[in-house]
Amino acid sequence: MAAAKQVAAVVRWNFQGFFRNPRVVITFLLSFILCFFLSDRAMMVADYYESSMQAFEPFIWTFGDATSILLCSLLLILLFIDLPKLSPFTPYMLLRMKKGRWLLAQFFYIFLVTGMYMGYVLLVTSLLCMQKTFVGNVWSKTAALLAYSSMGKELSVPSTVKVMESTSPVECSLQIVLLLVCYALTLSFLMLFFQMRAGKKAAIGAGLGYSLFGFLLDPQVLGKILGKEEYEMFFVRRITGWVSPLNHATYGMHDFGYDVLPSIGQSCMVFLWILLCLAFCAFRILKKYNFSSFTGE
Repeated sequence: MAAAKQVAAVVRWNFQGFFRNPRVVITFLLSFILCFFLSDRAMMVADYYESSMQAFEPFIWTFGDATSILLCSLLLILLFIDLPKLSPFTPYMLLRMKKGRWLLAQFFYIFLVTGMYMGYVLLVTSLLCMQKTFVGNVWSKTAALLAYSSMGKELSVPSTVKVMESTSPVECSLQIVLLLVCYALTLSFLMLFFQMRAGKKAAIGAGLGYSLFGFLLDPQVLGKILGKEEYEMFFVRRITGWVSPLNHATYGMHDFGYDVLPSIGQSCMVFLWILLCLAFCAFRILKKYNFSSFTGE
């Protein structure tokens, strides 16, 4: 019980001034703009064919491909740029509690902020398209038009037949949120480790490098760089689907019975392994951290 209270106290301390922070406000405003531009593609199809959409479909199409997740991760870098929250009060907390509990509190803080952010994105995409949406947990006519024609690919809307045949809109949305939260946790803990290891500039560089690594391992990008033909792309997708964290966070890059790609559960296990490695490294750094960094002396 005492350990839980200490962890909760650190989480509350991290949230102090969170909603008044200009950087946080800017991040949420930019995410609104991002959702507006990305969801507009699906609205164009719905308006043209005068068809409706399921309430969660705009969210699925907004964050169903690697490019959209990459843009989202850049906003998460801005959101967690000051992680961990360091102040003259931080050494007092570390002396009064075990360092492992302090690190666990950072995990819960990142988890809560990411969950809040994803809930905001889900709400925004639903509200932006609410004039064309319905609540039932079935795929819409618009999704069928995008999936069973070349229109979805031309508009870069990730609506595919294999997704529609394997799951429902609500289940698909929850799985996308789960993958994005896992990706955000690894990205944030990577930044936390480099922040404690080498400072804020190194943390920003590590976050950007993590995102750039995923972008370069996008099958389409890598195929163009290597000059691969279309018949060779199966092997490129298979390799990058297992190696790239960004592809693990992309719902369409998973095995639905047609490809030799990781399942949703396997991707979560990969993220968990990365997170445990980063947490272990961060804990080792924390044990010999220079307290003068907190006070500026």
